[in-house]
Amino acid sequence: MPPPDLAAGLRNRLIGVIRATFNDQEKGETPVQRSDDALFARDSVTWRVHGDVTTMMVGGVASLLLQMLHPAVLAGVWDHSAFRKDMLGRLRRTARFIAETTYAERGIAEATIANVRAVHARVGGTLPDGTPYRADDSELLAWVHVTEMSSFLAAWQRYGVPVSRAEEDVYYAETARVAQALGADPIPRSRFEAEGLITAMRPQLMVDDRTREVARFLLNQPSPSLAMAPAQAAIFAAAVDLLPDWARAMHGLQRPVVALPLVRGSTLAIAKTFRWAFH
Repeated sequence: MPPPDLAAGLRNRLIGVIRATFNDQEKGETPVQRSDDALFARDSVTWRVHGDVTTMMVGGVASLLLQMLHPAVLAGVWDHSAFRKDMLGRLRRTARFIAETTYAERGIAEATIANVRAVHARVGGTLPDGTPYRADDSELLAWVHVTEMSSFLAAWQRYGVPVSRAEEDVYYAETARVAQALGADPIPRSRFEAEGLITAMRPQLMVDDRTREVARFLLNQPSPSLAMAPAQAAIFAAAVDLLPDWARAMHGLQRPVVALPLVRGSTLAIAKTFRWAFH
């Protein structure tokens, strides 16, 4: 163990790097404050699963790779976001939405959901084949929700402290309230229902040149800092590894079989280090 002063210095430096990564300090963002009046109780499975930096990063990247396989989700990103210039901003906004709807005071969480609904109401367009799409389409919202929750949970089960099968079902039942508030339908309330929804949506998924370009921007984006670069490389590789085999095949991505023990070992070490810093 390092001397107390050195340990404190390392802990503070790590916390500073992580907070700078997730909060846009130029816009005055500060970490979300945890409240006893949040949408979820402190002893909820959702607080546990969403409270780990590394697993949320791994799951967040994996969920984005899943989401963009749906042509309407991809079109929304392509037509209405500055992903080429600000992919980090998109990741930050997703992370902040999850943090505010999980931990913030109920009024803040509800305002965040209302703001996202207002944004969705303004987003729409036409797919390359002429099919119209809207970001507030209930089925589309269900796809985004289930890819996020299943990816966060899968990352937690691999790199966190695994929860039981019953607690997995509780997690889906708890987080359903956010999906419902956003207007999603159908909403999975168990792992079985989540797996069923993903299976039902698969015939709608596809990959084209735009999918490949967005995925390339996501996976090859520069690290926000030199200090985060090694962790980001491991976390992005872990996210690709976390994908279902069929999704990884659709993207044309390869699981790093030879390097897999290194990827998983490094990510687990990063997760333990970050937990040490924040506890």
